[in-house]
Amino acid sequence: MQQNYIPDEVKQFILGTIPSVPFLEAMLLIRAKAEHPWDGSRLAKRLYMTERAATDVLNQLHQAGLTKEIEGLPGFHCYAPSKPGVAVIIDQLASTYAQHLVEISNLIHSANMHGPVTSTASAATGKIGK
Repeated sequence: MQQNYIPDEVKQFILGTIPSVPFLEAMLLIRAKAEHPWDGSRLAKRLYMTERAATDVLNQLHQAGLTKEIEGLPGFHCYAPSKPGVAVIIDQLASTYAQHLVEISNLIHSANMHGPVTSTASAATGKIGK
């Protein structure tokens, strides 16, 4: 299957940073509702997962440099990509995902079949956005 409709920079970001569909869904939800603080409980309710799984995803997002913990609210995060240019790639990803949900999900799953993303934090701080 060709995935020419997924921009190369977006595809590179997916393959280097996105370890799972729940990670992607959480990232896009937090991005879309950036004015809200997010903790495991709130994310779990919105994504129909356990609070522990949601907290793990929030921690992964934080380690990847895509969220920051809100000062004075331990355990609460907000959308805050740490590298210039990453927010633009995520905007492109959100737009592409809205049109090609199945194809992007399949790309994430196929990447995981070849081995998990070993360090989302190092992937997010690599060449992306330079």
